[in-house]
Amino acid sequence: MKLPVTSAAAALAFSALALCAAGAAQAQGLGPNSDGPVDITADELEVQNKACVSVWRGKAEALQGQARLRADVLRAIFETRPGATSATGTGACGDLVRMEAEGNVYYVTSKDQRVRGDNGTYDARNDTVTLTGDVVAVQGQNVLRGSRMVFNTNTGEGRMVGTSTGPNAKSRPRGVFYPSKKSESAAR
Repeated sequence: MKLPVTSAAAALAFSALALCAAGAAQAQGLGPNSDGPVDITADELEVQNKACVSVWRGKAEALQGQARLRADVLRAIFETRPGATSATGTGACGDLVRMEAEGNVYYVTSKDQRVRGDNGTYDARNDTVTLTGDVVAVQGQNVLRGSRMVFNTNTGEGRMVGTSTGPNAKSRPRGVFYPSKKSESAAR
């Protein structure tokens, strides 16, 4: 069922609310210290109740606390509860399992960390965000580039990889780091 997100469509989206609310309240942390509900918005929403999937299209954005995941398309996949199905499939869905992000993916945390990629996945059970494609991570002036980054939303630790190896390969991970102003003034 495709629904443009308008006030008229809101009345028709009761089954979508059942699907989304079940998982959002129990979702893990999209970012550091994020334990509240996940708030998702987009230009259009498609709900697949029996599959426990909601597809958000058009400047889709998921917010939780200070963390944000944006993309052209966000697909939220919820746990399927065995034996809890109904004719429409509502009530059969549980916690958020993962969100898949496609096209112009941005992940931002409250710690001034921004990561951009072509595609991404938020794994709620493992508290990780994985971005792939042309990945650029920025914190302040510091920049990392690579083709795949896995970021732990609890610890803030990440791993960047490239598609090539060897000293002169173009697609190796690369970082440019600037010393902080505090270090410079303390050294004088």
